[in-house]
Amino acid sequence: MRTLLHLPLDPASRTVRIILAEKGLTVRLVETPPWRDEEGVLAAANPASTTPVLIDAAPTGGEAAISPVSAIVEYLEEAYMGAPMLPGASAARAETRRLCAWFHDKFDREVNDFTLREHVDKRLMRAGQPDYERYREGRRALAWHLDYLSWLVDRRSWLAGERMSAADIAAAAHLSALDYIGAVPWSDFPSVRDWYARIKSRPSMRPILKDRIEGLPPPSHYDDLDF
Repeated sequence: MRTLLHLPLDPASRTVRIILAEKGLTVRLVETPPWRDEEGVLAAANPASTTPVLIDAAPTGGEAAISPVSAIVEYLEEAYMGAPMLPGASAARAETRRLCAWFHDKFDREVNDFTLREHVDKRLMRAGQPDYERYREGRRALAWHLDYLSWLVDRRSWLAGERMSAADIAAAAHLSALDYIGAVPWSDFPSVRDWYARIKSRPSMRPILKDRIEGLPPPSHYDDLDF
């Protein structure tokens, strides 16, 4: 069966889960923390020992283990034609890929490394208390990124153009993980909030909004479709 090695609050993993749901593809979720990979399941599937890893039936027989998130998105787009996540026009496809890279690389490095990693990963790894100065630095970087998102959604129907794409999924995956810890100042960015509400209300988001971390409940608005 198609399997995804993932972490619930990992934005890259969430990106893949949402796209799978949009395409109507079932998947078995296997939570696989890199710091608890005693049996080497993750390392065997991905030598980089990072999530997500999609394990799917290969066209030539057997199974293929695909990672990282950018490769998984391209694979799903090529292997499963339904509900395309990349636009047809070459320039729009390039813009979608640019924004996906923005979130999975730049946003992850400048925001998540200082917020999710401090607030969530340290707790799960039992690696001590969060560094709150780093957390505040991440929140400052988040405000800058949200300002850029506001600029995009004020000028376009969706982030990369006229229809929803993998860029919207990537952005929503990252913001949903941050929203779980109450880190997103939605009231300061109403146009981004309205855009996120459109993504949040999609059926593909329902399993994401049911995720819970033991001992770390989300704010009350997290799974409220009306915020």
